[in-house]
Amino acid sequence: MQLNSYQPNRLDITFAALADPTRRAILERLMTGEATVTELVKPFSLSQPAISKHLRVLEQAGLVSRGRDAQKRPVRLEAQPLAEATVWLEHYRQIWEANYQRLDTLLEELKTRSETPTPKGAKQ
Repeated sequence: MQLNSYQPNRLDITFAALADPTRRAILERLMTGEATVTELVKPFSLSQPAISKHLRVLEQAGLVSRGRDAQKRPVRLEAQPLAEATVWLEHYRQIWEANYQRLDTLLEELKTRSETPTPKGAKQ
């Protein structure tokens, strides 16, 4: 996936959904496998309607989907929006890594210059 292959609006929705710690915790739980709303409520001190609201935000962002299994509606993680966000972030990580490598090179040059003795009579 290339940097220009993401949809800016979708990226905005993904990051907005990820901005909430409860929603991130829900996604973390879903990484281990699908779960029902009742199962997702257990580790939180929130009501089922509150968790359902968080799930709607995650669903609108495409980060989760709900299936049908008899009378249960299991929630499962959808990875595509996270993959798109990762591609976008990776582009900027590469830029910063290049900047840090240039800084490391400069610092090494300055260190080498300061350790090299100056010949007598030479200007400093």
